[in-house]
Amino acid sequence: MSLTLNLPTPSFSPRYNNRTISCSFSSQSLKCKRDYTSVMIVPTGVGAAIGGFAGDSLPVARALSSVVDCLITHPNVLNAAMLYWPMPNTLYVEGYALDRFAEGSWALQPVHQNRVGIVLDAGIEEELRIRQLQVADAARASLGLPVVEYIVTDTPLEVEKWIDPKTGKSTGRIKHPDSLLRAVQTLVSRSKVNAVAVVGRFPDDDTDDVDEYRQGLGVDLLAGVEAVISHLVVKEFQIPCAHAPAMAPIPLSPSLSPKSAAEEIGYTFLPCVLAGLSKAPQYLVMHSESMEKGCILGSDVDSVVLPKDACGGDGTLAFARNEKHKPLIITVDENETVLDDTADKLGFEALHVSNYWEAIGVIAAHKAGIDPFSLRRNKIPNIGCTSSMPVNGHSNTRERVINCYKF
Repeated sequence: MSLTLNLPTPSFSPRYNNRTISCSFSSQSLKCKRDYTSVMIVPTGVGAAIGGFAGDSLPVARALSSVVDCLITHPNVLNAAMLYWPMPNTLYVEGYALDRFAEGSWALQPVHQNRVGIVLDAGIEEELRIRQLQVADAARASLGLPVVEYIVTDTPLEVEKWIDPKTGKSTGRIKHPDSLLRAVQTLVSRSKVNAVAVVGRFPDDDTDDVDEYRQGLGVDLLAGVEAVISHLVVKEFQIPCAHAPAMAPIPLSPSLSPKSAAEEIGYTFLPCVLAGLSKAPQYLVMHSESMEKGCILGSDVDSVVLPKDACGGDGTLAFARNEKHKPLIITVDENETVLDDTADKLGFEALHVSNYWEAIGVIAAHKAGIDPFSLRRNKIPNIGCTSSMPVNGHSNTRERVINCYKF
């Protein structure tokens, strides 16, 4: 006889290593626990209902960071143009680096501060260039950020952007990537920077082209190629990088979605990038010494939360296919994108929730070592039994294979 649970229980198996055990003593109790680490992903340029605009998933990150010990996320979640929010337990990790981290090939090394350099596209006009440099000076004087030097590329980068007709997401390219890489190399070798902000001159859009985005709808036309630019730098130099576009101001709109408003309250998108890069973790290629340097490893991740239909990224698939240290993967129905890459279609186990309220509640329970289903009405059935007694010389053990389940 074989009985199985109607609703599977997420894995709560502990994973200990030297980095994550912390012990504190008091007169009343002894507390020993491992840091709980969560990854929040909202892919760039895919029209995410929450996080597809101007830092509009930042409130989710703020709430989640208050529940977990360590939150790992990426610039698309944390950047809000002129706005940002410091969270001491949150790591600002570029998307390409996050994928390598999930695969286990790179580790994250937290820092106290980075030496940040700025690369300015030679195609930026003088007035726009001055605006970017004023942001850098303000960040140094008013925030004390270690922004040490800037450089102008030897050739205009010539940024191009478009919507991929097959997927509906935004993408693009720069015509002169070598010019960008030469500029970064100069900053790294001459000024010893270990984090880079890139400001590329983007084509100015007709108002009609951005009306939908300004109303909190559609896809961010800039985001896809911004990711292409930062991926290029991170892949080549293995240091933190983020991009801020330079564009001429567009006419004032009397009716603007709050989700898009952060990009229209100033002259540049650079403040949040400099703030994020100033304390972004460094990227280390995995080897035996990584454990000794207090690095965070992909195997330290306890949970991953992302939109329900955006599960096809390299990082998500790496987490999902890690049989030894697979985190709890939570997908959010309410955060729809233009993609159709669900956990069901990709064949891996995930916990579906309706919204980020539920996701944060599930993570709080998971961190506490509590089965999230025990918090729901009638979601814990009688315990099942799988028999392995041989019948007629054959085992009748039945494997339980469950891809996805609804919270």
